[in-house]
Amino acid sequence: MMNPQTNISTPAICYGEILWDVLPDGPQPGGALLNVSYHLNKLGVPASLVSKIGNDASGQKLKTLLDSWGIPKHLLQTDTEQPTSQVIAKMNNGNEVSYEIVFPVAWDFIDNSKQIITQLKPSTYLVYGSLASRNSVSRNTLFELLENDAIKVLDINLRPPFISRDLLDELLHKADIVKFNQAELEMVQGLFRGSYWKESEQIKFIQDHFAIPEIMVTKGEFGASYYKGDKAYHVAGREVKVIDTIGSGDSFLAAFIANHYHGEQPQTLLKNAIAMGAFIATKKGGCPDYNIKEYQDFIKKIF
Repeated sequence: MMNPQTNISTPAICYGEILWDVLPDGPQPGGALLNVSYHLNKLGVPASLVSKIGNDASGQKLKTLLDSWGIPKHLLQTDTEQPTSQVIAKMNNGNEVSYEIVFPVAWDFIDNSKQIITQLKPSTYLVYGSLASRNSVSRNTLFELLENDAIKVLDINLRPPFISRDLLDELLHKADIVKFNQAELEMVQGLFRGSYWKESEQIKFIQDHFAIPEIMVTKGEFGASYYKGDKAYHVAGREVKVIDTIGSGDSFLAAFIANHYHGEQPQTLLKNAIAMGAFIATKKGGCPDYNIKEYQDFIKKIF
């Protein structure tokens, strides 16, 4: 069932997971695409979320949160059979997180692509991940959306056992902008028979193989790189006191898109995205409360 409010148009549409991360100290709202939409809205770039919740108390709590955060939910669906998603998150070595992703859940059954398509424009950032394609229903809906003229942003999110070479091949061929972390870049080039050691060579291999105009590589505390055509930009990370890394990469992506939307220069765009990832790592959870001035002050502090 789709929310009847369909007349809202936003610069970004995030397609994928909405869920509860079940942590040792209690559940927190999460899902890569929920996190991205949360931070985009915080950064002043309205983003709609295309996902699905169950007809249950957990789903209702997520809807209430979206309202309180000001995230448009006109493209959020409700499933009468599947439950709202939960992910069992475990903390390893202090800060690193591993996940047990329950299957199937409501967001595996996103449908009504025609109603979503009416929201897409050539200037819309359509943000999607590989995980949301693990089930045929949501996968088929996504591929219908990817046939439309929009700026397609792929966040590679490789979570065993939901990794398929053929699926990645299709997703990458559709993308205009892709975000990898270093481990994902290594894994993807290996899946497609690349055997390069240097990052620049791995990127060129991916660019040539899939004709992707723009690629980001996140490196945690060591910063990130941005490859646009034949140009490469690099910004080193800054040391911060990490609380946890949940949602840090998602907030990086949101800041990248927000700065891309505003036409910032590549070096500034990359610096601001790195700062956002670091900023969120100093806070608890993927969607912590903050205001834009806090983030802006943080950028000045670390750069």
